[in-house]
Amino acid sequence: MNNFQDTMDHTQENEILVATQTYSVERPIYSYPALHGKLHKKDKVPDPIGDKIKRALSCTPKKIRNIIYMFLPICKWLPAYKPREYVFGDFVSGISTGVLHLPQGLAFAMLAAVPPIFGLYSSFYPVILYCFFGTSRHVSIGPFAVISLMIGGVAVRLVPDDMYVGGGGANSTNGTEERDAMRVKVAMSVTLLSGIIQFCLGVLRFGFVAIYLTEPLVRGFTTAAAVHVFTSMLKYLFGVKTKRHSGPFSVVYSTLAVIANVKKLNICSLVVGLMCFALLLGGKEFNERFKNKLPAPIPLEIVAVIIGTGISAGFNLEESYKVDVVGSLPLGLLAPATPDSSLFHLVYVDAIAIAIVGFSVTISMAKIFAVKHGYQVDGNQELIALGICNTIGSLFQTFSISCSLSRSLVQESTGGNTQLAGCLASLLILLVILAIGFLFESLPQTIWLTTFVSSLFLGLDYGLITAVIIALMTVIYRTQSPTYTVLGQLPNTDVYIDIDAYEEVREHAGIKIFQINAPIYYANSDLYSNALSRKTGVNPALIMAARRKVLKKHAKELGTKGKPQSSVVKVDAEAGGEEDAKQEEQIEENAKPMTIDSLVQKTFPEELERFLPPGPNVHTMILDFSQVNFIDSVGVKTVSGILKEYGDVGIYVYLAACSAQVVNDLTRNRFFENPCVKELLFHSIHDAVLGAKVREALAQQEALAPPPEEDSEPITDPET
Repeated sequence: MNNFQDTMDHTQENEILVATQTYSVERPIYSYPALHGKLHKKDKVPDPIGDKIKRALSCTPKKIRNIIYMFLPICKWLPAYKPREYVFGDFVSGISTGVLHLPQGLAFAMLAAVPPIFGLYSSFYPVILYCFFGTSRHVSIGPFAVISLMIGGVAVRLVPDDMYVGGGGANSTNGTEERDAMRVKVAMSVTLLSGIIQFCLGVLRFGFVAIYLTEPLVRGFTTAAAVHVFTSMLKYLFGVKTKRHSGPFSVVYSTLAVIANVKKLNICSLVVGLMCFALLLGGKEFNERFKNKLPAPIPLEIVAVIIGTGISAGFNLEESYKVDVVGSLPLGLLAPATPDSSLFHLVYVDAIAIAIVGFSVTISMAKIFAVKHGYQVDGNQELIALGICNTIGSLFQTFSISCSLSRSLVQESTGGNTQLAGCLASLLILLVILAIGFLFESLPQTIWLTTFVSSLFLGLDYGLITAVIIALMTVIYRTQSPTYTVLGQLPNTDVYIDIDAYEEVREHAGIKIFQINAPIYYANSDLYSNALSRKTGVNPALIMAARRKVLKKHAKELGTKGKPQSSVVKVDAEAGGEEDAKQEEQIEENAKPMTIDSLVQKTFPEELERFLPPGPNVHTMILDFSQVNFIDSVGVKTVSGILKEYGDVGIYVYLAACSAQVVNDLTRNRFFENPCVKELLFHSIHDAVLGAKVREALAQQEALAPPPEEDSEPITDPET
């Protein structure tokens, strides 16, 4: 306790010491030209095109190794494998994940509207392939609920039940087999096309889209889709026969269909399902409570499968109580077959959606595990890996795969370190396919609902597209409606902060400092200009209108009194005098050297200032660009317009703290076409404030200085 108190006292002493320390810097006031006049840019000589081509086509051992590592990540992590540290964890993780693959593979095949055995195929081939090509060490690749739902929607749309199945008896059985075979064809075609799309996107480096898949987006996306899976499985829980629905409002249609047929529910099917449901919930709570004492979570899914299968086979539930079971699980692997490419024109839209959803789910989970365990995943390589898994897998009758949340969490939480855990899991599925699959033929279909209790990481194609659009609109909205702040100085410092937030902050007389915390581009440029006048209280349009009103009134009064018009030359010039006077003034202006003062008009007679309505006495506007990371051509035109509008009413506009990128944007869009405009750029807000004060001090000195003596010789008219 004493040590802790001593530490706290020492920390407080350090904080007080830091707070009382000061620093003093003496340097010139840096405008943009002044600062860059002291700097020397490094000469960047671009490489000749020939050298670039030669370097791109060169074949060095290091370059070959990097290409291999990029395309085959296993070549990088496998040689660095640490058996003593990783073997046990990968073994336990592989067994646990493989146990979960079995019920999920069977369940998700039903969602995909194909026979259950194809779910096992999809749990084997892609997992092996991902081990070689994937960059994540912890995600579990294989069947995924939402992808299965999307494939099932396509299969049911193109091959509806009434196309093949009708009546009963042997014809009905043959019709069901033909229907299933055709749906498998559709599923394989969708899988092949989605794999090709993913592979091409990966090669074209489209993995950057993962940045738009934020955590809130993914969470909302998956939670909403859980409802779709739940409602689609209700008919199996209640043992009723209803038509399968897909597309918009499928949740409502599926639920209403089950409610309409609730009188036909199968009590035995409901009881078995609820028993397994209770087993999983209770077991999940048990695993959570004793997770620190258990070497690995108890695989309750396989326990539920074994118990359900035993009860179903022992009591012959299929024949005695009409409970639907998995049915035939033929042993062995099927020979490779080429998917039907003639279906591509019917499924290409669905294939694009499946490719995007599959990638989004996988990269989201991969990024979470990568951050947790301190390694990196490559979005482009993930696209390539998924594309290879789906493309090659489709040749072996697998349907589209992705990452499963529940299996990935099991694979990571049980000690998995590499994808060797996934390989071991796939070997367990291979054992079921080759040897013991027949043991699970009596498994009731209501078991399948319970697998979703721990796997609510789901999503929908339209839902994801909508979510991404909303995310992009949110970014646009935040940049279109940023925070605008008027800054003031913390006394005796060069720190400038919000004047509305702190009492100690003070504004400099005659100076307004305006800050925006977003880029200035086409979507917010007009809003920026409006916010500038609104927040600072300085509206050049109103000032100009008030001045014109006073000038017209004054000109009218002078005309009434019969005073000579020579006394109101400035009034005539301001109100639109004769063309000759304008030309002469323009010639005089062009003859003057280009200075910063040439950007500001000061033609309003001082004797008329008192007739103007009261308003802010501002001589300088400072635009803080420290938080502006880019400005487009529309934004540059807006800033140029601000300089002109405020300059026309005698107010200088300075730009402070521009980044190099912003200066390049301004230069590229010809903002500095007038060279003296660069004098308006300052290195920091404080430089701009000091520059404005120096300028005003010099102006006052000039105003107080005695006028120069006029030449005694008479001025002759050049025309005479």
